[in-house]
Amino acid sequence: MISQDKIEKIFQIFSSADPKPKTELEYSNNFTLTIAVILSAQATDISVNKATKKLFEQYDTPHKIFLLGEANLKPYIKTIGLYNSKAKNIIALCEILINKYNSIIPDEFEELIKLPGIGRKTANVILNCAFAKPTMAVDTHVFRVAHRIGLSIGSSPEKVEKDLLKKIPEKWLLHAHHWLILHGRYVCKARTPICSRCSISAYCSYYKENKTD
Repeated sequence: MISQDKIEKIFQIFSSADPKPKTELEYSNNFTLTIAVILSAQATDISVNKATKKLFEQYDTPHKIFLLGEANLKPYIKTIGLYNSKAKNIIALCEILINKYNSIIPDEFEELIKLPGIGRKTANVILNCAFAKPTMAVDTHVFRVAHRIGLSIGSSPEKVEKDLLKKIPEKWLLHAHHWLILHGRYVCKARTPICSRCSISAYCSYYKENKTD
């Protein structure tokens, strides 16, 4: 496994290149962020942004989307995978937010994962992006990059999450999942990692073993 010294160097490099990384999802408030994250499951951020651009222009609160209703919501998001189940979850979410949370997105993990359409990864993204909490949302990119670098050998996203929270120094945790996501999305790709463009290849277990460039 990778040493703490190498982990420190990796995140120093990420930080120098992009000190304040952000999600590529487009949103205007905590509620629209939550909807965008729910829609992003098994979908690209680009496809979500295209769908939500028109939706959020008119419907940017739980009350507005609840009144829009499931049937009328679907045409806005029909280009996104699993849109039928996502529409159902979003309307159910809006109703709960209105009745139980005064239309405010809760800022506690245990409260978030009780809500329709919100699992562990989604809750961690919301906590990190909306409330600046040092969480670790593990999607396919983070899972892959963590394994390739040598940060984790965990067999599930939750195990990888625990490894990353334990190994990554606290000072980097606020932005760590964004750095790993972006690195996986644009450089450390699933089928063809672009090792020749990788700024951290000197510290990467995968590169040392495969020498793909």
